[in-house]
Amino acid sequence: MKIKNIAILLFPVLLFLGGCSKKVDLDISEIESSQISMAVNAFLWRASLDTVSFVSLDIADPIGGVIVTQWYLDTNNSNERIKLTIYIKDRRLRADALSVSVFREVRLSEEWVVAETNPETARLIEAAILTKARELRLGTLGNS
Repeated sequence: MKIKNIAILLFPVLLFLGGCSKKVDLDISEIESSQISMAVNAFLWRASLDTVSFVSLDIADPIGGVIVTQWYLDTNNSNERIKLTIYIKDRRLRADALSVSVFREVRLSEEWVVAETNPETARLIEAAILTKARELRLGTLGNS
């Protein structure tokens, strides 16, 4: 049962991990120029938004560096949902400038109850965001 829950949680993560290698359709200079007005790293910000684009956002604060998603309910498992909170804590593109929290709930008797989350899920999301941010940054270096 525990392995099935982990597999269900990792499914959305793997979906957007696959998107990390796709070509970015953004004008990279827009991201780089937005760094001036942002309190956080613009590449981490854009990569975070791209990575969680499969779910609606609740909060997206580029000044405070916080992204909070709404609850994501997998259509294959309507008795489990997850919510993500992403913190971007620096203007530099560094691994320690990013922190992801994953919240999970399961439905028991028509009521949502907090459930344990695999810590590896947050690390996988962080890795996906960092990979995407580095790809975006490398795209700007090629345009210089």
